[in-house]
Amino acid sequence: MSFSDFTNASTLKSLNEFLADKSYVEGTSASQADVTVYKAFQKEYPQFSRWFNHIASFADEFEDLPAGKAPAASAAEEDDDDVDLFGSDDDEVDEEAEKLKQQRLAEYAAKKAAKGPKPAAKSLVTLDVKPWDDETNMDELLENVKSIEQDGLVWGAHQFIPVGYGVKKLQINLVVEDDKVSLDELQATIEEDEDHVQSTDIAAMSKL
Repeated sequence: MSFSDFTNASTLKSLNEFLADKSYVEGTSASQADVTVYKAFQKEYPQFSRWFNHIASFADEFEDLPAGKAPAASAAEEDDDDVDLFGSDDDEVDEEAEKLKQQRLAEYAAKKAAKGPKPAAKSLVTLDVKPWDDETNMDELLENVKSIEQDGLVWGAHQFIPVGYGVKKLQINLVVEDDKVSLDELQATIEEDEDHVQSTDIAAMSKL
């Protein structure tokens, strides 16, 4: 079976079996073959694709989501057992089910509100700032770097590290809120100090 078998949007089962020992439809990296199958699958199963992508967006909250009804049995099982797992047509049963649903939603909302907002994602960064030569005033360079203020940016400890021929580089730690601070833009701002700064590099970075 090849990726061409899926261009007309083959079944979910066939696609699943085809990808059992593969990460991509063709070769060892993403390609237009993957795009073709992806689009074909979305066209054939638009509602499932919408639902799957939407539910995937709740991945960080899976454990906190409220309880729900048991999933429906297969059509064959329903024919054999004649059981409707989503309830009956009885108005009273439906009313009780709706009350239970609303109660669980309210409990989930209260639980989520009690937890408060999630803490902002932060990164600890070690930045190397390289001067032009051994005559660069490193104290001025440090002062200019730390004078950069931005919401979500906190400067930390620093040190001057010899790199050879009497030249030292500034190595400084900082904590940034990922959603507020662009490291590329921060480096560009530091490098605007052309009298002192030759270049900058991220020496290390880790999530907090």
